[in-house]
Amino acid sequence: MSPDPTSTSAALVPDPTAGPGPRRVLVTGANSGIGKAVAVALADDAEHVTVTWHADEDGARRTAEEIAAHGATAHVVHLDLTDPTSAVGVVDDAVAAMGGLDAVVLNAGTGTATPLLDVTWQEWRDVLSVDLDGAFVCLQTSARHLVRQGTGGRIVAITSVHEHAPRVGSGPYCAAKGGLGLLVKVAALELAEHGITVNAVAPGEIATPMTGQEDESVLEGKERPGVPLGRPGDAREVAAVVRLLCRPEGGYVTGASWPVDGGMLTMGPMAGSHLESDDWRRP
Repeated sequence: MSPDPTSTSAALVPDPTAGPGPRRVLVTGANSGIGKAVAVALADDAEHVTVTWHADEDGARRTAEEIAAHGATAHVVHLDLTDPTSAVGVVDDAVAAMGGLDAVVLNAGTGTATPLLDVTWQEWRDVLSVDLDGAFVCLQTSARHLVRQGTGGRIVAITSVHEHAPRVGSGPYCAAKGGLGLLVKVAALELAEHGITVNAVAPGEIATPMTGQEDESVLEGKERPGVPLGRPGDAREVAAVVRLLCRPEGGYVTGASWPVDGGMLTMGPMAGSHLESDDWRRP
């Protein structure tokens, strides 16, 4: 039986060969690293890109300059997800300033490196507040705008390889990213009828300020024996996957988690960016 062309879902099916990517984009935590790379990559197709920052306004301004150099109008707003409910007003204002919303990338996040027995309740809540509660509020608020518009849309959450695999000392972070990964799947199911896709991108070690590498070259002096490709990733490699998911060509992908990790997860229990030897490559 052929699809009913008058149905809501059929009307929102994109032509995967036609048109640019989203025109109005919101990227949280875009003052540096992955968020910055994503915002700049999406600016190639966009008319408006809103970037948020928490503690680094200068970094967000530099991101805005690069967005403008790509031909899009940049909007810079402060977002403090230690109070997740404050995200509602920030997202609403951003959508109003851009005249609508086509895609949102949930990148803002934080983490800890504290053994489970030493994690305080406040540390636990700080990480969950930003990485899970804040992401939920941003996702829900953005989705409500997309549903009201009735033209479909894209939501991408930046999780982590630790959405899928645990790491010692990262209990709150792993719990938050694992929870966000399942939230993405629920949202994908519930929003599909509105033509909205929801996916996760799960980076491994990426050379960014968050990993103490300040966006350095990943090809020079960065041996990683515990990663099959032997190096950290570049933020632009993550951004390229996000861009695909936001473009018409990515319209049949939803509810998925895309690791961008140099093959690390494939190693299973042998994996680890901390390994100092290539011995795992030999039986």
